[in-house]
Amino acid sequence: MIERVSGTREVRVATLNLWGLYGEWEERRSVLVDGLHELRPDVIAFQEAVLANGYDQVADLLGARYHVAHQAGREANGSGCSVASRWPLGEVQEVDLRVTPRVYPHEYVGRSTAAEVLAPEPIGPLLLVNHKPSGQLGFEHERELQAVAASRFVEELVGKREVSHVVLAGDFDATPASARASGAGCSPWVARASATETPGRAPTLGFPVKRSRRATGW
Repeated sequence: MIERVSGTREVRVATLNLWGLYGEWEERRSVLVDGLHELRPDVIAFQEAVLANGYDQVADLLGARYHVAHQAGREANGSGCSVASRWPLGEVQEVDLRVTPRVYPHEYVGRSTAAEVLAPEPIGPLLLVNHKPSGQLGFEHERELQAVAASRFVEELVGKREVSHVVLAGDFDATPASARASGAGCSPWVARASATETPGRAPTLGFPVKRSRRATGW
């Protein structure tokens, strides 16, 4: 059963790369179920979540407490990005991040997902962006191009709708000091969280609600 959450002035965000079903999955699953229940995030961005052969890894971990949207493009084993929210989801859109011929579809899904989260007042509707760039060590050029493509995608979406905040989450495959993780060209984005920042743990962040003005430059 989906729990109603209203009247809050903060949004609790979690992002987590699930690493599919690899490793000791049953042991990892138990820890993840307990941890997510304890954290009680309002919105969650999952990377490398499996949706295949009737199995939904996100639903398995969260139960029926969240609204869930899955990225349409997925790898052969069903791995891809998914988002979950305690509040209803509106429109969900994706941007193609195959920015060079080196980004092969069979190796990498090559998309970022943006989901409209219909949060109640005083927060209001927000945009949750789940960004997963190429992970290969030698693909720094591609990752920077992907960061710019995702930024332009978000700018276009924000220009078409009224949202109170944009939350960028994901596994950026980068340290916080790198250009792509710090949001190259992403100055309007109000809050960011990356699974790369805290290996083995889903980082969370909260921010007070303020109607922010969009930045006009890069």
